[in-house]
Amino acid sequence: MNTNALIADLAWILLLGSVVTLLFKKLRQPVVLGYILAGFLASPKFTWLPSISNLDNIEFWAELGIVVLMFCLGLEFSFKKLLNSGSSAIVTALIIITGMTMAGFGVGCLLHLNTINCIFLGGMISMSSTTIILKSLTDLGLRQNKFATMVLSVLIIEDLFAVLMLVLLSSMAVGDVQGMELLYSVGKLLFFLIIWILVGVYIIPSLLVRLRGYLNNETLLVVSMALCFAMAVFSVSCGFSLELGAFVMGSILAGTMAAERIEHVVLPVKDLFGSVFFISVGMMVDPGVLVTYWGEILLLAVVVIAGMIIFGSLGMLVTGQSLKVAIESGFTLTQIGEFSFIIASLGMSLGVLQPSLYPIIVAVSVITIFTTPYFIKMARPAYDRLLPHLPQGLHFLIERYSKQASDASDTRRLWRDILSRYVWRIVLYSVVLLAIILVSRQYVFPLLEGMFSRWGHLMATVLTLVAMSPFLVALSFSSTKPDERMRLHQTASFYDVPLVAMRIIRYLVAMLFTVYFVTLSYGSMIGWIVGVCFFVLIILFASGRIMQRYNRMEERFMDNLNIRENTRSGRNNNLVDDLHQAYIQVGPNSIFVGDRLKDSGLRSDYGVSISSIQRGQMMIPLPGGETRIFPGDILGVIGNDEQIKALNDDIERDEQHFSEHVCGYKHVELKSILLTATSPIVNVPLRDTQIREQFHSMLVKVHRNGEYFEPRPDTVLLPGDLVWVVGDTDLIPAMK
Repeated sequence: MNTNALIADLAWILLLGSVVTLLFKKLRQPVVLGYILAGFLASPKFTWLPSISNLDNIEFWAELGIVVLMFCLGLEFSFKKLLNSGSSAIVTALIIITGMTMAGFGVGCLLHLNTINCIFLGGMISMSSTTIILKSLTDLGLRQNKFATMVLSVLIIEDLFAVLMLVLLSSMAVGDVQGMELLYSVGKLLFFLIIWILVGVYIIPSLLVRLRGYLNNETLLVVSMALCFAMAVFSVSCGFSLELGAFVMGSILAGTMAAERIEHVVLPVKDLFGSVFFISVGMMVDPGVLVTYWGEILLLAVVVIAGMIIFGSLGMLVTGQSLKVAIESGFTLTQIGEFSFIIASLGMSLGVLQPSLYPIIVAVSVITIFTTPYFIKMARPAYDRLLPHLPQGLHFLIERYSKQASDASDTRRLWRDILSRYVWRIVLYSVVLLAIILVSRQYVFPLLEGMFSRWGHLMATVLTLVAMSPFLVALSFSSTKPDERMRLHQTASFYDVPLVAMRIIRYLVAMLFTVYFVTLSYGSMIGWIVGVCFFVLIILFASGRIMQRYNRMEERFMDNLNIRENTRSGRNNNLVDDLHQAYIQVGPNSIFVGDRLKDSGLRSDYGVSISSIQRGQMMIPLPGGETRIFPGDILGVIGNDEQIKALNDDIERDEQHFSEHVCGYKHVELKSILLTATSPIVNVPLRDTQIREQFHSMLVKVHRNGEYFEPRPDTVLLPGDLVWVVGDTDLIPAMK
């Protein structure tokens, strides 16, 4: 009976979801709103239709949906994108999240909520919706604008901060709000994140490369979901949430060569369980609550829209963007979405969120999602209207600050790169060394002491020091490159003073780790003597061999971290001089799909040679000119840097062009058009008419003088011709 009820409830909500989302597709509205409406229709609060039998059934599916959604968000995240987003996106995201959290907390105080509800409310309104913004920018054809690039970088950082916020809110909800406990929770989170990422990036991409020949779509789906759920469960065992583990595993897989295939095979699972999650959100909507709290809903909607515009624009201005880009970015971020629901679900599951807040935040999200495209369109007129009324002195200061930020000296940028690399190395290696010490004390010492009694303690100490030695050496030696030191020498005579200070700090940190570990085993006196001596020995005598071992580890890690980009560009497959081999996947919308190799223009237009084609589990070595290119083929391309980059850029541009201009499902029909003497395409060769480019249509038949014939690219159309075109029914009237 329980199984029947579970399936019946799932069938009913999916049936409602399919009907409502089809209607929203027809109305060109976001599908997320359709799912929320379907959830309301299936809830017990809507008495005009049958409701589900057990809300717990849906909560189970919704929890699964959150895990899959977080995994897919991680797949779109990738640490490569994080590094490329730069410090400006981090500063902007911090300003937005801090400002909106404080605004939400203030509104909560006005509404007489308790402290924990005020904090949750601030968290719920601090995150913009990546899904809605991406769709809106794509529909409006603005993905290539500068402000869109900046907004997407900010959204990447917001996703990361949202995951951190989930952990912090969980700690606050269960009472760990004391300063030291909160700092401990943050430190523990960062520690485990770094360890998971380092181990995952070091192992998983290499494993997927080795198993590439065995991974068809079925096995890839099974492996991907197994890794997702395993990391989610491991995250819970470490004291964190399922969502955090799923997001981390998705981020690790995002940098692999299989990332696009994983996104493709996981997409149906994400769509299914993600829809159930959003439907479950709609079930929490209570019309009585909405009527009662309509004033609070409108207040929060205004706070979200106005706050995002203010703090988004301010964040962009602080990081040196122009006033135009800042305003366009702020107007684009004016909504809350999926993370608001996830935070609200967390508060409800922990029993700390006031029940009326859930439907209120859902209503605010619906309002702001609906208004997003309109605010994006309003950005440019708002800038044009604001500019004449802006005080001349303030406008001058903004423009000068923006110019100074963009024209920062090479020396300043160089020092910034060196210092950021220096800090990151100290943090990463410190975490790795702490992890080695913790694992050794927890497992290695008890194991060896049980096996070898007297000598076990000494053996465990020696083994641990050996394991720590590559990272101690890497932490001690300089992270600056020879060309960087040469450039610093040319620009400043005292450049060696800060570099020496940085080296001394690294030496001290590495030595203190050694002393700390030996002290744990043998006391402070022996710890200082042995620790300092061991550190001096590895620096003086063992540095060459240990550095060689460490360099191999670092190269493997960096190769795995950049494997997706390096494989596409062929950076790690040098053949002779600047000639190397890259692997490029052909998308379903590429212009090369269906072409024979000899007709594709790969050799004539780009100068590259095709050495192999991997098609699923089949490898075609040295394909002939008659071999056709299919969607999903991975081409082994041989060429130089410029040739491979040009090919990659064109493939990405084709995919982007298709996604921007052919959105949604189109109806294609065959129609006839009679050409008159005033038609702009008469007396023009067919190849120059731009019918395909302007109207996504093609001319298939021409009726002239009682005869039908197939037109060729050089066919000249004449007045009186009856032409038959195949194209989008929405565009054919305009073409007529």
